Amino acid sequence: MTRLRKMMLEELQRRHYSAATIRCYTRTVEEFSRRFNCSPDRLGPRHIREYQAELFQKGKSAGTVTQHLAALRFFYVKTLKKAWSSADTPYPKKSFHLPTILSREEVACLIDAASTPFHRTLLMMLYATGLRRAELTHLKVTDIDSQRMVIHVRGGKGRKDRDVMLSPKLLDELRKHWQRLQKKPSVWLFPGRQDHCGDQPIDTKTVWHACREAAKRAGIRKNLHPHTLRHCFATHLLEAGADLRIIQTLLGHSDLEETTIYLHLSEQRLNATASPLDSLNLKDRSAQDQ
Repeated sequence: MTRLRKMMLEELQRRHYSAATIRCYTRTVEEFSRRFNCSPDRLGPRHIREYQAELFQKGKSAGTVTQHLAALRFFYVKTLKKAWSSADTPYPKKSFHLPTILSREEVACLIDAASTPFHRTLLMMLYATGLRRAELTHLKVTDIDSQRMVIHVRGGKGRKDRDVMLSPKLLDELRKHWQRLQKKPSVWLFPGRQDHCGDQPIDTKTVWHACREAAKRAGIRKNLHPHTLRHCFATHLLEAGADLRIIQTLLGHSDLEETTIYLHLSEQRLNATASPLDSLNLKDRSAQDQ
């Protein structure tokens, strides 16, 4: 491990950044350094601007570019204690895109198309709880509270704990999952490989592949990934009459504004709103046009 990498890791760990963010930030600085074949502490704003432009040229989204800039900013400001000028390296303006939503029938087809019983359980978990991928993979056996019919989410995004509902159908599926496991896990609900550190949970890529493989088998051509099922969870709850603030709590959103996106996605709300064209008393010109 190089001296600069060690310094950056210590700064990230001191601020209690998540493991995913640490991997992302260190990988970004390494890629930036390789691009110019130079130690990053010898690079400056000119190189950052050039790197930013190249990311857009490669088709990276504004969100991805912003994430790269945040990693570089952390390295230069927090690790190297250097000044950072937002005027020299402006963050790109984000574009707003509505996420993909599946109908209830499409969600059922997706789950039924899972390639293995294990993948089926993962897909059911995503849709039944609205969990993020990392939250799902880090669930522990003790997080399943069948007495209160809730699932405890420990250290979600922003290091926040919350509870989500445990549906009877999901509980039944989890019991089948437990019976299928040859070696009963002592910690992780979805155990992965064993290494020198002991038992590890499954990787988030496993959840991603489960989703993409099922979509392919089901013939669903929409742009679909695990987070899509989180969006479906919230949208379908809203359409079923759930209060927006309850959905905010279940999703773990810190701001209600984050949750209001699902108002834009609700099919029932859109269909219940009449177009102003329908209120116009227009003459029937079909006979004249013939």
